[in-house]
Amino acid sequence: MSDQSVRLDVAVLGATGMVGQRFIDILSRHPWFNVKALAASPRSAGLTYKEAVKGRWKMDDPIPEDIARLTVRNVNDIEAVSKDVDFVFSAVDMTKDEIKRIEDEYAKTETPVVSNNSAHRWTPDVPMVIPEINPHHLEIIPFQQKRLGTKRGFVAVKPNCSIQSYAPVLSAWMPFKPYEVIATTYQAISGAGKNFDEWPEMKGNIIPYIGGEEEKSEKEPLRIWGRIENGQIVPSEDILITSQCIRVPVLYGHTAAVFVKLKENPGKDELIRAMESFKGIPQERALPSAPSQFIRYMREDDRPQVTQDVNYENGMGVSIGRLREDSVYDWKFVGLSHNTMRGAAGGAVLCAELLVSEGYIQNK
Repeated sequence: MSDQSVRLDVAVLGATGMVGQRFIDILSRHPWFNVKALAASPRSAGLTYKEAVKGRWKMDDPIPEDIARLTVRNVNDIEAVSKDVDFVFSAVDMTKDEIKRIEDEYAKTETPVVSNNSAHRWTPDVPMVIPEINPHHLEIIPFQQKRLGTKRGFVAVKPNCSIQSYAPVLSAWMPFKPYEVIATTYQAISGAGKNFDEWPEMKGNIIPYIGGEEEKSEKEPLRIWGRIENGQIVPSEDILITSQCIRVPVLYGHTAAVFVKLKENPGKDELIRAMESFKGIPQERALPSAPSQFIRYMREDDRPQVTQDVNYENGMGVSIGRLREDSVYDWKFVGLSHNTMRGAAGGAVLCAELLVSEGYIQNK
């Protein structure tokens, strides 16, 4: 459905935060999706979007004029927001229980929810999707709809930003049977929704702790590689991942240093070919946000670098370098992904494109 001719009206929930702003930046020029409504906390409700984000707009491009004029709605006015749109993107900043409740309530109005949040990532009948890797997990949606009592509404989520720089590589290497992985991620401050003006203590600093990130980095790939069984997604048990997650003084871009053990014994050229040829439905159908090449391998010794490579394929591709044999593990490499594009809003938009392409999201 890359020739989608009927535009879909969308709302962005949590529109004033950094990920919400990134959604708006992407959607303002999207060929399929039209931003019809914006919703945020009660303190922003009733303001124009321009007023609501005054002094807090973090994107490089200015606020699109048509969106700047929209009146922000109260995200808790679920019926009022839902009636005007075909589906919603969720980037709300609430507790996990509150996020689960509000996303389910939107779904129960027969409004699909495509979420950037982590709250539903372990709900057994909610698909957590990287479109190139596990599009078949969308097949769980009818089981979720039965639970919710809906015909059209559901919740789908994208995984954590920290895994995007290495999980695609491991997916490309599945024929070689990876079974043990060490992944240390060096994560940008925008992953915390901040820039350097708001977090000056990060300049020239490293913080060796990001709450909850290591568990997500170790467990979420296993769910992506899992199977559907009895109306649930059962995580894979074939790979053991251990990780450390470190905050570094970079605005955009998560870098990973990864060590891998494989049951098979491929050569370096075979591993590189597997990465460079790895693709999925987004590439086959030329979905609007899909990178033409999902994973690129960089042969220079000093690449990938954040300053030069984070925007590869408009931030939707993954850059890999320094693949070499290891003295303890079999292979090691360095990966880089854009944390608010592929890792957050852009990844969610690509998920929505996949859902449209597969017929799960349509005009109301």
